[in-house]
Amino acid sequence: MSLIQVSQLTFAYEGSYDPIFENISFQIDTDWKLGFTGRNGRGKTTFLNLLLGKYEYSGHISASVGFHYFPFQIADQTQLTMYALEEICPDFEQWRLIRELTLLDMSEDVLYRPFETLSNGEQTKVLLAALFLKENRFLLIDEPTNHLDRQARKLISDYLRKKSGYILVSHDRAFLDNCVDHILSINKTNIDIQKGNFSDWWENKRRQDQFELAADDKLRKDIKRLNESARRTSNWSDEVEKSKNGTRNSGSKIDKGYVGHKAAKMMKRSKSIEQRQQNAVEQKSQLLHNVENAESLKIAQLNYHKSRLVELDKVSIFYGDKQVCGEISLTIEQGDRVALSGKNGSGKSSLLKLIRGEDIGHTGQMRIGSGLAISYVQQDTSHLKGSFTDYADEYDIDESLFKAILRKLDFARVQFEKDLSALSGGQKKKVLIARSLCEKAHLHIWDEPLNFIDVISRMQIEELLLEHEPTLLFVEHDSQFCDHIATKTIEL
Repeated sequence: MSLIQVSQLTFAYEGSYDPIFENISFQIDTDWKLGFTGRNGRGKTTFLNLLLGKYEYSGHISASVGFHYFPFQIADQTQLTMYALEEICPDFEQWRLIRELTLLDMSEDVLYRPFETLSNGEQTKVLLAALFLKENRFLLIDEPTNHLDRQARKLISDYLRKKSGYILVSHDRAFLDNCVDHILSINKTNIDIQKGNFSDWWENKRRQDQFELAADDKLRKDIKRLNESARRTSNWSDEVEKSKNGTRNSGSKIDKGYVGHKAAKMMKRSKSIEQRQQNAVEQKSQLLHNVENAESLKIAQLNYHKSRLVELDKVSIFYGDKQVCGEISLTIEQGDRVALSGKNGSGKSSLLKLIRGEDIGHTGQMRIGSGLAISYVQQDTSHLKGSFTDYADEYDIDESLFKAILRKLDFARVQFEKDLSALSGGQKKKVLIARSLCEKAHLHIWDEPLNFIDVISRMQIEELLLEHEPTLLFVEHDSQFCDHIATKTIEL
């Protein structure tokens, strides 16, 4: 066991006036299984790069272990996997690597295939296996679950649970719960570490937020009451002070000493109320710094003139002579939220593309409602570039509504000045979802919409779908999301 010490860390990207981190200090035990969470754009990948020494910063980071990053970039992907892994761990013993692959339910045959021929899941497994062979290491594992099916996620989560000494960036709640023992969270104003899994951390955060919101509400009322009391006391003091001089019609003699004493007493009370006001304001200023804003989202889906929108009868999809998936039968009625499930490569994305009208070879009967308007969110975000205004114009959506939805998904106003290509992976995915929510459609088709998207935003999207009940066909490997949202599941 050793410690990674972070002291007074401050970092901002060149040309930015807004620091990502400012005077951050904490320590990490190198034996921990650390889940790393925070909203998109808060600096999770940036922090990993600081540990790797990629950027200059002020402050101090000290560690007696070496940091290694996943996913490791293989320079020549045409070479056999065994030789590709030598880039990661040049002196590995083959029997140890085979042992790790066995734990990941993989045959050693994979070592004798070109690395580029491996699926996403296979590449993830062999890279993790090789990285865990390294001695005196602390792994920085950045979103290993993206594009992996549910079975692969469970397998890798079980594998990581048996390991130690890593930071794991993931937004999959079930994945984190299964394999981490501490949570490192980037909040609005600080970085916090708590013992336990994600659900433990989330419950503690929810309770803390509720406590602060209740305390804030009470202090708001106290401040309002003290303001009114101070105003009344001030008025009374002024009136009493004036009465020292009497009135022209008064026949009685004023006891100026008594009146002056009464006025001074009123003034003292006023000062006391003023001090209590100041104390209440100071207490209030300590609250809500890390309460996350998760405003409700809305979707206004168009009504279709028939209850049935889509019907497939024994549809098989082909690429050339190769059958991707076979004899699929399904119906989509208004209000259905249909999840397509299956291993990677089983044809889920191809089926979505076929239903949305792409020219894909197939057999069987497919009936799509006449005039059916479809909004589509694709997996890939690499095409995003240009300004937010140009993007809204390209898709003929209301720019104000588009940006309002992104604000609710934790976009700062300054983000709208950036080019879309400069956004983080999660922010780019939010752009696609916000655009889809703005489009007038009878059916929404979403292909792995949650890749890279932070947990709180996932919960917002869940609440949206449960409240407004749009007709939705989707592929998603986040098991909690699917369990909460799907009214039907089609296994390919």
